[in-house]
Amino acid sequence: MTENELSYKIIGAALEVRKYLGVGLLESTYETALAFELKHLGFNIQQQMSLPLKYKEEIIYNAYKIDLLVENKVIIEVKSVLEINPIFQAQLLTYLKLTNLKLGLLINFNTPLIKNGIHRVVNQLP
Repeated sequence: MTENELSYKIIGAALEVRKYLGVGLLESTYETALAFELKHLGFNIQQQMSLPLKYKEEIIYNAYKIDLLVENKVIIEVKSVLEINPIFQAQLLTYLKLTNLKLGLLINFNTPLIKNGIHRVVNQLP
């Protein structure tokens, strides 16, 4: 399955989570519910995956945490905020570069319309 095909399924799962839970909950709640939905669809999910950082000669373990990694292809950054700050997209792009992956989804569940809270971030996607 391609990154675009996966993103379509992920967005469908996010819509289901939002429909069921509504707005105003913690990010961790939405993340756990989305992980549940994606596992139910049969996807391989890694939640709160640690990424190390090499700083000079030192490896710093657990420097970064990826909210969700789907099928080792798509990174999901879950938010529950009033508005998306550009730093969130930069953060997701950094994760994509560190993992050499192509596609990430920034999903903000705290919006009146969930479709307005979904943002694609790409790293050298054709």
